[in-house]
Formats: sequence, structure tokens, C-alpha cells
Amino acid sequence: MISFEKLWDTMKEKGISQYALIKKYGVSPAQITRLKRNESVSTHTIEMFCEILDCRVEDIMEYKKNAETDR
Repeated sequence: MISFEKLWDTMKEKGISQYALIKKYGVSPAQITRLKRNESVSTHTIEMFCEILDCRVEDIMEYKKNAETDR
């Protein structure tokens, strides 16, 4: 599964809040909810976050092996 746990750490390091993402950068609240739930998002969304946070893809997401696929 893709995990966006690193996104929240990177946002904290960069001093960018969820409120700023919505109000200043025009990120939809639905996108933030999808990221919180580790749901699918488009590569455009990933690129947008990399631009906003001035970071690399691996600073906001990572692959974690799912216990169900471990069989």
C-alpha cells in the first residue's frame, strides 16, 4: 500500500498547515481527506504537493508491504 505518513512530517518541517494548503494553494479538502486515509490520488496531486512543499516524492509517500499481500 502507498502511505502518505511522510507528507504530514514534511508539512510540519516546512511550516505548511492543512489550512494553508486549502486557502493559499487551492488544494481541495477532499484531496487532503484522501491522503489522510492513504487512498489513491493522481500523479498530478503528488506533483502539486512536491511543488508546494519543495520536496521529492519520497518525502511525502512510500510503499509499505501490505500484510494481506505477504501470503
